[in-house]
Amino acid sequence: MKRIYKVLVVVVILILGYYTYLFIKEKTTDYGHKVVLCIPVYGQSLALGEEATRITDFDSLRIKYDGRIVNEHLNYQFGGYAEQRWRRTVKRFFGIHKRSFELSIYRMAEELAAQVGEDTIICIFPGGMGESPIRNLTKQATLYPRFVYDINEAYMQAKRRGWEFQVPAICWMQGESDIREYTKENYKETLRQLHADLNRAVKVITHQKNDVHLICYQTNAVSIADHFSMADYDCIEMKPSQAIVDFINEDSLFDASGPTYPYNFMREYLHIDAIGQQHIGYLDAIAVMNIIRGRGKTYGLIPKSLSSEGNDVLIGFRVPNPPLVFDTVAVNKADNYGFSVINKEGENIISQVSIEGDTVRLKCSKSPLNCKVRYAVNGEKLKSGRLHGPRGNLRDSQGETEIMTVQGTTYPVHNWAYQFDMLCK
Repeated sequence: MKRIYKVLVVVVILILGYYTYLFIKEKTTDYGHKVVLCIPVYGQSLALGEEATRITDFDSLRIKYDGRIVNEHLNYQFGGYAEQRWRRTVKRFFGIHKRSFELSIYRMAEELAAQVGEDTIICIFPGGMGESPIRNLTKQATLYPRFVYDINEAYMQAKRRGWEFQVPAICWMQGESDIREYTKENYKETLRQLHADLNRAVKVITHQKNDVHLICYQTNAVSIADHFSMADYDCIEMKPSQAIVDFINEDSLFDASGPTYPYNFMREYLHIDAIGQQHIGYLDAIAVMNIIRGRGKTYGLIPKSLSSEGNDVLIGFRVPNPPLVFDTVAVNKADNYGFSVINKEGENIISQVSIEGDTVRLKCSKSPLNCKVRYAVNGEKLKSGRLHGPRGNLRDSQGETEIMTVQGTTYPVHNWAYQFDMLCK
């Protein structure tokens, strides 16, 4: 016991000495003028990159971008997230990278650093915890103050250096637990309040006038829910995913990144792999640049209108980069390219699907009135991803100009249609 006690004392002394050194360095260094853009990610396991093998090296980022990509302490150390702060401190001090995964915000930061000025710092870090339903991320739960604390920590570090600081957006990656656990949460109202609370908290910390946007990926994990059936007229598993589509359509502060189904999943189950995380990060960066450059809202590829014409359903899409394409190479072909029209008897009445400009026409064998019109609400039981999970084949052509290179391999970055479930009235 005495030996353990001595070791602990030495560890504490080393850590205190290290942070004393950093404090003195902060006080004596002239950091010049900088602007810190803080864009964290908040949510559950996908926000933390669970299972995604880390392919981003912070030392390389520091060198490549002249130290302009930092964490919440405005330094370059990996930390253990979803843990007590003292554990994070110990992990950083000793360089323990266990449970450090590839995060979407790494790629986002790279794309931003390459496009903004040399006086701009990109501050990124994840918040939340795996297996967290949305109620565990709200103001009333323990994860929320921890996340706000990290934003405040970043702000205070910037203030000590005399730097400007703002949070233009937070990236949102959550929903799987509410689908799997049938939480019966009013997901849409809870997310609305959560965003309002975060917006208010950030503005109190930073004193910024601009509202904080929420950049929303979309979980497509309906098939991992125990009772999911694509023929059910009332598909309660779709509520979290549909809420995201509604918010992007209706709320000026909700922006799009993209759905997860076009990517590979680890074990084809719950977590996208590192390349998928990089894709989402690239799309996040597009949304952030649109915000900070005043280019307007990022909608992604979502339905903006739905109407019937005889036995046909017409779905008008917001198409960022025409033309629309049915891609059966990047995503394994789904029946009717992922579309379904389900009546109250549980029949899918689609007979043909076609693209007409920015519109998709669904020909049906019966009247589609009062049917549920869906996209990517399908898939094999307990499967996720582009091969066998809930998926569709509709995308735009953004990848003809937006191309991402990862470890020497290039990937087109298209906008894929968000999963949806809408009533034909």
